[in-house]
Amino acid sequence: MINRIIISGGGTGGHIYPAIAIANEVKQRYPAATILFVGAKGRMEMEKVPQAGYTIVGLDIAGLQRSLSLKNLSFPWKVLKSYQEASAIIKSFKPQVVVGVGGYASAPTLMAAALKGIPTLIQEQNSYAGLTNKLLSKKAKKVCVAYPQMDQFFPREKLVYTGNPVRKDIMALTHKRMAAQAHFQLTDQQQVLLVMGGSLGARTINESLTGGLARLQRNQIQVIWQTGKHYYEKAQEMVAAHQSAPVKVFPFIKEMDLAYAAADIIISRAGALSISELCLVGKPAILVPSPHVAEDHQTKNARALVDRQAALLVQDYYARDYLVSDTIQLLNNSLQQKELAANIHQLARPKATESIVREIEKLAR
Repeated sequence: MINRIIISGGGTGGHIYPAIAIANEVKQRYPAATILFVGAKGRMEMEKVPQAGYTIVGLDIAGLQRSLSLKNLSFPWKVLKSYQEASAIIKSFKPQVVVGVGGYASAPTLMAAALKGIPTLIQEQNSYAGLTNKLLSKKAKKVCVAYPQMDQFFPREKLVYTGNPVRKDIMALTHKRMAAQAHFQLTDQQQVLLVMGGSLGARTINESLTGGLARLQRNQIQVIWQTGKHYYEKAQEMVAAHQSAPVKVFPFIKEMDLAYAAADIIISRAGALSISELCLVGKPAILVPSPHVAEDHQTKNARALVDRQAALLVQDYYARDYLVSDTIQLLNNSLQQKELAANIHQLARPKATESIVREIEKLAR
């Protein structure tokens, strides 16, 4: 029985949306449960969590700057202050369990809970664990992971292979194909490429696509292109210059289930949440890992699929030269498409959220 739970972390959608999915599953099972989120002031979670209908409090915490910066001088003070704030929150709220999903706020919150004897659970989204979660796992009761062979980072006896929580509307897409084609005004006579670089977009992917629009047009490839808000206007201008190219441009796609349903192949960054969705969708994918993330974990996420012949990889550095060419080659190879689709779908964990909440239930007892 779950009565009171704290979920802590955030910073990016890859941390926030799994956290909200966990909260939604808890609420579905235990409508009377009280859920409190603990995030970092000024970060994305302070906006997204209330929009999802949950209460959140913010800690005065920020990350350590990798470059030489005067901001680093205040880092030890912020860590101490945030730990004291988290300790006070836990003392007042009295949770049965504290869940950490990664991000600045999770470290002081889970540390404070563990020192008070409250069971903690870590939800690690990536195939390569960060230093913070490795340290926190020493006191955690359970570590829910999205990839196998994670005992190289965490104590084996604490590991539960659950997968990552994802949105439920992408579970069954086959019957949505016609609706998706109508929504995006596409024909079923030509293949569809879905290009996505996250809510902020991915410059390399966008520039690679821009440079290859003429080739995509010559090959009669339809494109659903999520550019992110910063590249949207430029992309519109480029598409207008290729008026006969069937390219639909969006700064952000709300109806991702329809975008996935319409797609024949997908180009994507290799964030943990994106990869978990791609596995469930079961479509052939070309991954372009972002080089601007901690410990290059997107490349490691991508390699975990590539090593199983479940996706193709184009390094960010080479994308402008090879991404569109590799995409056209894949679109012309139906046998390879089928192989990639079958292999990536085998890695799907459709019951991830339910599995994580079952582990929370055990700790709550």
